[in-house]
Amino acid sequence: MMPLAMASAISPVSFEDRPVETIVPLADLFRLLGDPTRLRIVLACVDERRAVGAIAQGLGLSPSLVSHHLRLLRAARIVRAERQGKQVFYLAADRHISAMLAGMLEHVAEPAGEFPLDPS
Repeated sequence: MMPLAMASAISPVSFEDRPVETIVPLADLFRLLGDPTRLRIVLACVDERRAVGAIAQGLGLSPSLVSHHLRLLRAARIVRAERQGKQVFYLAADRHISAMLAGMLEHVAEPAGEFPLDPS
């Protein structure tokens, strides 16, 4: 894993100078993904497009609950819908969402010992 100082030296993005207009939507995105049910729904849509019924069945949830969460996730541009005839399929909105989730999953899978809590 790359040290933060090195990552920021390579990255053209400066995180310190972000205007509030970009911070608030980012916080909203994390708030939406902070709900375990919504996160499970998004993860179900990362690798392949899936219909509401398939998501509901795969996660053991009701189709109406899945539809409710998908509406919120679509409004936040976390997932997108593709209509095929009468069927609507959902998938992660773009590669940014997929890459962010893959990175976060990799992060939580790392052993805690790699980053000690007490630096002394």
